Amino acid sequence: MTAATTDDIARIVVGIIGNIISGFLFLSPVPTFIQIWKKKSVEEFSPAPYLATLVNCMVWTLYGLPMVHPHSVLVITINSSGCAIEIIYVTLFLIYSDHNKRLKVVLWLMAELIFIAAFATVTLTTVHTHEKRSAIVGTTCIIFNIMMYASPLAVMKLVIMTKSVKYMPLFISLASFGNGVAWTTYALIRFDLFIMVPNALGTLFSVAQLILYATFYKSTKRQLAARKAAKAEVDLSQVVVGNGDQRSKPNN
Repeated sequence: MTAATTDDIARIVVGIIGNIISGFLFLSPVPTFIQIWKKKSVEEFSPAPYLATLVNCMVWTLYGLPMVHPHSVLVITINSSGCAIEIIYVTLFLIYSDHNKRLKVVLWLMAELIFIAAFATVTLTTVHTHEKRSAIVGTTCIIFNIMMYASPLAVMKLVIMTKSVKYMPLFISLASFGNGVAWTTYALIRFDLFIMVPNALGTLFSVAQLILYATFYKSTKRQLAARKAAKAEVDLSQVVVGNGDQRSKPNN
């Protein structure tokens, strides 16, 4: 067995693992959206991570096409699946957001779709070699992949201000970390700068999120316990007042 064949097998195996972990990353917000669906409101959840992930998946799907970067089937499979999943999330944001937030989501979504359509058309019609197409699309992928990994920074700011990780789900941070590690490894087996750079940076962003989560986990539990106690106290006072009102009614 030649070294090249060994590299091919290793790359396929790591790519499949990367697909699985990426699948968990794309599905990790499901509990959040179940909560949104039950409450019929997005509350303080931000649409930024889902819009950033959507455009990131669209650009990577373009990168994996045979006419852009041949032999990248595993890049296409996971990113096309990611597009479908993120569209569902964005749709739920549109349904359960207030008017102002809904308008912003629509404008960002339209801008992303127009950009991808124009970018794909220009690249495929004016650039005529795989090397040049890979370089152009790959560079764009680096930019959008970093945006996807950096999109939780707004949520991280909220965590620091509120000292609560309520709106930064742990599953997403863990899945982002695993995803970054898997695809960085995939890129190193047969060196691919365009895949390695954003995923290595993504791994660092994810580590920062996990550190933040560990830092404010206990304070979040205290805040939730305090709110629960306050709610119980309010409910009890309402029961007492209600009973008092009943006793004060004159007998007929």
